[in-house]
Amino acid sequence: MNKILLWVFAVVFVSLESASAAGLPEFTALVEKYSATVVNVSTTRKVSSVRNSRGGGRENPLRRFFPDGPRSDAPSRERQSLGSGFIISSDGYILTNNHVVDNSDEIVVRLSDRRVLEAELVGADPRSDLALLKVDAKNLPAVKLGRSELLKVGEWVLAIGSPFGFDSSVTAGIVSATGRSLPTRNQENYVPFIQTDVAINPGNSGGPLFNLEGEVVGINSQIYTRSGGFMGVSFAIPIDVAMEVVEQLKSSGIVSRGWLGVQIQEVGHELVESFGLEKPAGALIAGVLEGGPAEKAGLQVQDIILVFNGSEISLSSDLPHLVGRTKAGSVAKLVIVRDGKKMDLEMEVGELSSPDNPVSFSGLTEGGSRRLGLVVDELEPDQLRRQGAKSGVRVTQSSGAAEDAGIAVGDIVVRLKNRETSTLKLFNEIADGLAAGDSVPVLIIRQGVPVFLALRIPGDEDSAQ
Repeated sequence: MNKILLWVFAVVFVSLESASAAGLPEFTALVEKYSATVVNVSTTRKVSSVRNSRGGGRENPLRRFFPDGPRSDAPSRERQSLGSGFIISSDGYILTNNHVVDNSDEIVVRLSDRRVLEAELVGADPRSDLALLKVDAKNLPAVKLGRSELLKVGEWVLAIGSPFGFDSSVTAGIVSATGRSLPTRNQENYVPFIQTDVAINPGNSGGPLFNLEGEVVGINSQIYTRSGGFMGVSFAIPIDVAMEVVEQLKSSGIVSRGWLGVQIQEVGHELVESFGLEKPAGALIAGVLEGGPAEKAGLQVQDIILVFNGSEISLSSDLPHLVGRTKAGSVAKLVIVRDGKKMDLEMEVGELSSPDNPVSFSGLTEGGSRRLGLVVDELEPDQLRRQGAKSGVRVTQSSGAAEDAGIAVGDIVVRLKNRETSTLKLFNEIADGLAAGDSVPVLIIRQGVPVFLALRIPGDEDSAQ
């Protein structure tokens, strides 16, 4: 009996040893070699006294790690924030998140050898949430940069940072996904985030994400949370994107991005038949900026961009990542679908300007039809402009086929099938010519945003009464 037990224990021990050797990573050498490249970043800024209100609306579950300060009635005070960063060159350049140093009066960096150095802000890019710092020091330990484009889902990664101010804390996990698009305040998505399950908490912002080769492949930036703490979903900025930003910040202090001047949306399953596609793919143009690069190149509302400079557009969110990394003034080659047919098109890429600049999109109209379950009325030009439309009619009642398609009261109907509906008369002419059973695209403006919907044309017996 004892021999049997000893044999079982031996088999289990050998199995565990084999599993460890075969699949479980060893991080100690990596940490020993590169932990000195990670720094603590603290900032100070003078602020006016304003009581901190926590009541009201729903909190965004995508959290950047910038802690709320305590309430104070003092006329002015200094608030200190804590984050992380890492040394990218031995002459003192340090990369961190923009939200760690934003609006700061003083930036202080603490090295692993306990030296405390004042840092200069070389430049910052809010759109990618990156900031480049410089300290007056030489022969600093620097990270080894990898290529985030080579990352694979399921690959082991490791983070080093200062969560809650605990310097040189190490956490590990795997890559959960790549190319994630996260919405921003201005509804821009120029960063294809790396999603991981590495434990990230306040203070980790700006810290490096390493692969098992000891190469930095990302910068930890955000988490998804409903509690305010880590819940297993964190996001990092790819190092490939970050270093493109760094080079521009070094040379000019600002970042230039490519821009098309279009509003896009996903091509969902419900729109595939409407546009004569075989499967959902591409970026559907829902709006074209007047005088913008796309309009000058001949792009139109309802075109679908399938390929941009040789890269296939599977999801609409793929396009901004590619365009943003394209040099302004360069000529881009596109493959689009127009009226069910593929065609090649070349265009000069513009330069993205301030997100606060107002825009006006062309290709917008109006309409109404009882057959489709729509009752609409006409609006004055200034009323249309306030709703983001150049022309159009407002939906006052929606039922039957229109309601099934998602058209709601207050929407501005812009295009029906492939034609603009600039007047009620024209809309009714188009609607009357639609064949029963067809699925046609309808462009609406809802709260200033253009959206395509798929409308199934009913037969006479199915029409709204």
